[in-house]
Amino acid sequence: MSQTVSCTVLFADLRGSTSLYESLGNAEAASVVTHSVSVVGRIIEGQGGRVIKTLGDGLMAVFPNPLPAVRSAEEVHESIERITGSSRPARSPAMRVQIAMVHGEMIEVAGDCFGDAVNVSARLLDAAGDNETLLTTQTIEALPVDMRDRFRRLEKLHLRGRLEPVEVWRLEPRRLQDAASTMFGDSAPASAPEGIRLTCEGVSRIHSVRNLPVIVGRSHEANYCVDDSRVSRSHCRIEWHGGTFQLTDLSSNGTYVRFGRQSEIITLRRGACTLHGRGVICMGVSPNVLNAPTIGFEVLRFDDTDPQPLL
Repeated sequence: MSQTVSCTVLFADLRGSTSLYESLGNAEAASVVTHSVSVVGRIIEGQGGRVIKTLGDGLMAVFPNPLPAVRSAEEVHESIERITGSSRPARSPAMRVQIAMVHGEMIEVAGDCFGDAVNVSARLLDAAGDNETLLTTQTIEALPVDMRDRFRRLEKLHLRGRLEPVEVWRLEPRRLQDAASTMFGDSAPASAPEGIRLTCEGVSRIHSVRNLPVIVGRSHEANYCVDDSRVSRSHCRIEWHGGTFQLTDLSSNGTYVRFGRQSEIITLRRGACTLHGRGVICMGVSPNVLNAPTIGFEVLRFDDTDPQPLL
């Protein structure tokens, strides 16, 4: 028998397990992953949630409302950080956890859940960067007012399978709140980056930390529209996060970064990296590919009086 209920659907996914299997071997890696997923499940149940099913290296759960789901997300991030920190084997690479949650109606049938809230939450998980928790506006509005300042708006994202873009918010870690308020206040250190110059198809714009994030992609609703079949509709996000400019890949084909004149290229697959100095961001293919779709960047500081041309 099916029933329609209003609840908060949460998806959590552990990433980095492939590297664990390569470095630790099947038995030890499986033990670490199983333990980590089990910890996530216990945290969710401790906050009054219910695990619906496990999904490989992750799980799906439901809560009666977003408040305990947000509390679970915070605890999960802290616990996974401890597990993959001092307590993990010395040669073990760190795992990251991505979380997405959506509050809305769903249909429960024979212990499983279906509906728009489930679909959006699952797709939103694909857009989450390392150690991020993403929510929709509808979910934020179901939270107590005094908790809403814990979230930062990340513009509208095009989620796979949906025609209309979805407005997305990110839960900010507690330890970053004081740093963020300092950066936006009068006491910001003089050496802190003041902005970032982005150059795309001959057009150059400077963004301060206050008017980020920006989305780069093929969609005409992106802040920087790159009309190339190799570029996803919402390909990557550039934002001010934790006192640095962060680039997060949101794409199907990956994002590539080359700093300055260095030959080394950083490859992002749903991951993130810190932008510094000058360089190029390439979408979908390596910067070494002829006519690759690229966007140039230059991190600016207050004492930059004569910025050099972008590479």
